[in-house]
Amino acid sequence: MPTDSAASVKTTSSGDSRQDFLTGKVGDHMVTSMMLKLPPPLWAVIYVLISAAISWCLGWPKVPGLPAMPVGIALVVAALILPVSAIFLFRREHTEIDPTSPTNRRLVTNGPYRFTRNPMYFGLVILTLGIAVWVGAWPMFMAPLAAFATANWVHIPFEESKMRRQFGALYDDYVRRVRRWV
Repeated sequence: MPTDSAASVKTTSSGDSRQDFLTGKVGDHMVTSMMLKLPPPLWAVIYVLISAAISWCLGWPKVPGLPAMPVGIALVVAALILPVSAIFLFRREHTEIDPTSPTNRRLVTNGPYRFTRNPMYFGLVILTLGIAVWVGAWPMFMAPLAAFATANWVHIPFEESKMRRQFGALYDDYVRRVRRWV
């Protein structure tokens, strides 16, 4: 088993293609193709906007002790560290950032991927949480919950299936060593 932080792509004969993905077919499971077609950051923006609209309609009902602007700002800033470092790492390793790409050139397991298999999604959840704490209205806390749910039950299973088909035992070993979230 390689000790490198990134492994080369295994070729597969699964016949998976972008077209299969766009029609919503992933293996034997059907998924909501719209959920997968939109990138996760766009979903986070949509959830924040919906939560803000609900908050506005309800008169911005506050959570006791909130807003906590310094804490919210700190969470937003901290939330950017993991995804940005992961993007730079992907670029350095010459692999795809787009989660809907049919394949990835490398299995990246260093940097933030030593601590979580999903630093970009983790960053989105923390970012939306930071916005909710910053604003302080309780409906805003629906955004991080929705971002987590979409990542955990739509995007991540799709990506894990793709990585397992592509990297096999190497990916399974990585899954045993590193948790999905933290």
